Amino acid sequence: MQLKHSLERQGHTVTLAENGRQALEMLDVGGFDLVLLDIVMPEMDGFEVLARLKADPVRRDLPVIVISALDEMDSVVRCIGMGAEDFLPKPFDPLLLRARLGACLEKKRLRDQEVEYLHQVAYLTAAAAAVEAGQFALDSLDGVAARADALGQLGRVFQNMAREVYAREQALKQQVQELELRIQIDEAKKAREVAEITETEYFRDLCAKAQRLRQRRGE
Repeated sequence: MQLKHSLERQGHTVTLAENGRQALEMLDVGGFDLVLLDIVMPEMDGFEVLARLKADPVRRDLPVIVISALDEMDSVVRCIGMGAEDFLPKPFDPLLLRARLGACLEKKRLRDQEVEYLHQVAYLTAAAAAVEAGQFALDSLDGVAARADALGQLGRVFQNMAREVYAREQALKQQVQELELRIQIDEAKKAREVAEITETEYFRDLCAKAQRLRQRRGE
């Protein structure tokens, strides 16, 4: 509890788990930035909790600081080898506690930024493929374009280019539709003109004379 109060005084939100199994269940829900892991716990010790965390693709990057007594240094080394970020010796020094937590949280923040950056690069790649396939959604890059860095500038440029391509495609489709409509109108006009000629008495008389002439030639 002393550790919890110390962390809360530093501005952190702290949730306690009674044992390793409960800790994993709480982590399944998500929303945690860092784990302070004691090695000696009931039901499931710190080694097993750490192993399960690092074997989980979703939670493997969650930073873990091992809590240990000075006579447990072999166990600390083992945990570091399993993927723990750091350790805190008992009893806790407030300045050391603040430094270790600050370093791990900053490292996580930078890692999260890197992961988000790579995700948004993937959005750009997918958007390029969508433009080529004619399936690009104009608002699909809003998140990338909102960034203030070079990637955001690239996203805005790409988005503007895609809008121009989309506008040209729509204009071309409109022109094709208008052309098709004019062709249909011309064809209908020609059909009416032909009908006006073929349905006259004069045209029918000509057809009859031509038929009689063909019959005579056949005789």
